Amino acid sequence: MKITFLGPAHPYRGGIATFNERLARQFISESKEVDIRTFSLQYPGLLFPGKSQYTSNPPPEDIMIRREINSINPVNWLKMGYRLKKERPDILLVRYWTPFLAPCFATVARIVRSNKYTVVISLVDNAFPHEKHMGDRFLTKCFLNSIDGATVMSDTVRLDVIEFRNDIPVCIAPHPLYDNYGQKISRDEALAGLKLDPDFSYLLFFGFIRDYKGLDILLKAFSHPELKNKKLKLLVAGEFYENEAPYRELVKESGIEEDVIFFNRFIKDEEVKLFFCASDLVVQPYKTATQSGVTQIAFNFDKPMLVTSVGGLKDMVPHKKCGYVVDTDPDEIAMAILDYFDNDRKNEFSDCVSKEKMKFSWNRVTDAITEVFYRCLLKQLITTL
Repeated sequence: MKITFLGPAHPYRGGIATFNERLARQFISESKEVDIRTFSLQYPGLLFPGKSQYTSNPPPEDIMIRREINSINPVNWLKMGYRLKKERPDILLVRYWTPFLAPCFATVARIVRSNKYTVVISLVDNAFPHEKHMGDRFLTKCFLNSIDGATVMSDTVRLDVIEFRNDIPVCIAPHPLYDNYGQKISRDEALAGLKLDPDFSYLLFFGFIRDYKGLDILLKAFSHPELKNKKLKLLVAGEFYENEAPYRELVKESGIEEDVIFFNRFIKDEEVKLFFCASDLVVQPYKTATQSGVTQIAFNFDKPMLVTSVGGLKDMVPHKKCGYVVDTDPDEIAMAILDYFDNDRKNEFSDCVSKEKMKFSWNRVTDAITEVFYRCLLKQLITTL
């Protein structure tokens, strides 16, 4: 079976690029022929909120990656489509997470499908973006009308997809572990690597910062009077993708300047284990969500989590076993944090996380994609009969 990916990969950085490369390796381990077609231009500089779209890491040697897609050039979309149509992969696997890319991906997918051979499957992160804009529904509908089937990582997204297309196969596979950030290290080693005081316990908010991720809610929770004098510090590790001034002002107004440590930058792959192994509890106070790669990094490093009851997050973390599922309310978040440390639940929850993570294997994703592929073939066969 020959599979061509369409989506981010080296030299682009971030969770989706990391995921695509790891998924490609899983397919390769299953004796599939795989290549990734990534962007020559992903986002124009004016539309990208971060400092850089690119990683400084060397390219992977075990995956064929070609930079061929220009997200804003329709002529490129046509050329790309006809090139892949001629190459005739068995599966064109398109990663969809933002309506901005819908015109590009839909154009390529429609042309490739016209060879009457290639099955176009999308791995859909979000049918609706976290930060909504006019035209999102139209663009997503345009894209989803160009594919043969879909794989999703939460029931929330499955329901969103079938709202647009109830005539295509859609399979669920939970977001797998991010197991490519190195081995777990000791807390002392991690704290030393980050130059943190071992006399404190640490909460971790990880990943780029945008409003929907609820850092403001967490800062309000962290300033709760009952958390004072608990020898707790909050690590905020990730680059601001919006104005950081309101967050800094909130920290100042709440009187927690000495207790919040900002690492306002993209966290390199080799640093990820330091932050997770140094932390006692990973907190994701999201206002909206589908699923999250941060949860899967935490699972990989056996870290208990506190998540909000939105989207697919609530299904990932068994409440009071691997962590907490709470409302997006600062007081409720604060009480969960207090319960965790006052009742010394770290070892109990970490043991549960270690067992629970076994269900998040990469072959479940490849199996789901393969199932969609064969269901699409069966549908085509029935149609021709």
